[in-house]
Amino acid sequence: MEWYSIIKSLHVISVIAWMVGLLYLPRLFVYHADENIDSHTSEKFKIMELRLYRFIMNPAMMATWSFGISLLCMNWSLFNDKWMHIKFFLIIMLTGIHHIMGYWRKLFWIGKNKHSSLFFRIINEIPTILMVFVIFLVIIKPF
Repeated sequence: MEWYSIIKSLHVISVIAWMVGLLYLPRLFVYHADENIDSHTSEKFKIMELRLYRFIMNPAMMATWSFGISLLCMNWSLFNDKWMHIKFFLIIMLTGIHHIMGYWRKLFWIGKNKHSSLFFRIINEIPTILMVFVIFLVIIKPF
């Protein structure tokens, strides 16, 4: 077996899991923002958001970074390509969004959310747009 291909496969799997969370958590926030703070449904959303963030998104993000850095270490010449620099910057942005979502999840948890469902509908598009750019960079390698 070729280790590079195995790690690359694990990287792609972890990216998919991470992106699922980045796309789904703000969608949960959209519906949660419309709920009464003390409702049974709000409590359900809190548990769903917590489990998604802690048990899927966090491990998937850490795996994505670990496998990605491993791939770079195995093929350091990739870091000389301009597209990789842009991809790296976009992944840093996705990581920042990940942590901001974690902060918003905590605000929901303590009943202090101040954002509307419309706000979260707009936020929900940011990871999608970044993902599209990353995919085009990786596949086309324009620079």
